[in-house]
Amino acid sequence: MSDTNLREFYERYIEALNAHEFDRMDEFVHESIVMHSEPSSRAALVAQLNSIIDAVPDFHWETQELAINGDSLAARLLNTGTPAKEWLGAAPTGKSIEIIEYAIYRIRDGKFLHMSAIHDAEALQKQLAG
Repeated sequence: MSDTNLREFYERYIEALNAHEFDRMDEFVHESIVMHSEPSSRAALVAQLNSIIDAVPDFHWETQELAINGDSLAARLLNTGTPAKEWLGAAPTGKSIEIIEYAIYRIRDGKFLHMSAIHDAEALQKQLAG
């Protein structure tokens, strides 16, 4: 894929996430993947996404920066939402959260093969604690 095609691909992926159309992940993610350096699956990713939306129904991903190098892609995202259920060990307070996520991907044959992401867990915990 060219840089332009990878950018368009990633934009479509983020649009699907924000529409909570996780049944579309077969368009973007191989069946067998490596997630956080461990063997995993598209089904496990979908389960993880569903658990986020279950706790934070208005969870939203916004791409702030995108870097492409060959078949690798890195993104800086702003994640926002308002937890409605206990999430990551903190009870909901009615307050919205805003966290930065850094994600790194490797694409093969037009789909994600490797996926990793980190966020500032301490900032998130402070926000969730109220």
